[in-house]
Amino acid sequence: MNLNQITLPVSDLKKAIRFYQQLGFILIVDSPHYARFECPDGQATFSLSYETAAYNNGAVIYFEHEKLDEWVAVLKEKGVVFDQDPTDQTYLWREAILHDPSGNKIKLYWAGDNRRFPPWRVNKANP
Repeated sequence: MNLNQITLPVSDLKKAIRFYQQLGFILIVDSPHYARFECPDGQATFSLSYETAAYNNGAVIYFEHEKLDEWVAVLKEKGVVFDQDPTDQTYLWREAILHDPSGNKIKLYWAGDNRRFPPWRVNKANP
């Protein structure tokens, strides 16, 4: 089994598309009510769904990058605003926090092997 994608609700699709392209994602589907992106590395995708009704999205989307601090610096030069600069967390991830134009919470992070194999992992086996 593999996760296909995550879809986020957005209130302004064109503005959201520009924002995610500014972060470096590759637009692969662009319709009046839906957009999908590929991540620059790997095969993961995520999408945006234009919503006209009020919504409350409590989900957080995570994007991993080995050179997190450099990526955040480049994004800041492009005018991207962060709520939290890259910070080491107690759960062994380094995270920066921002929100997209529709208020969806995004964490840019680097966790290395701790993403799948933290010291407290229940199943220690490496599949």
